[in-house]
Amino acid sequence: QVQVVESGGGLVQAGGFLRLSCVASGSTFSSYIVDWHRQAPGKQRDFIARISSSGVTNYADSVKGRFTVSRDNVKKTVWLQMNSLKPEDTAVYYCRMWSPGGAKDYWGQGTQVTVSS
Repeated sequence: QVQVVESGGGLVQAGGFLRLSCVASGSTFSSYIVDWHRQAPGKQRDFIARISSSGVTNYADSVKGRFTVSRDNVKKTVWLQMNSLKPEDTAVYYCRMWSPGGAKDYWGQGTQVTVSS
């Protein structure tokens, strides 16, 4: 069973930065696609960033140019570098690991990010 654990959330002022980590167990980490999603209070969970097994990235328009996703397959870790944070970035951030075709799909428990104005 794969376990996914996020960390790195916290309280930061607008304009600041945070780096979230997503660490996974399991021996086939390198084959998974990893997404970051976020959910603000009272809103649906939204996709914000993806990194493929080969390192190709894409981003939601709301974070493009401010957030960067990266991975280290040896460390079984994916990071989300978040710069120029805005109050509207306040949300619980989730890491999702999934296999192409969707046969395997794992979510972390989330980490809270709060951006004060």
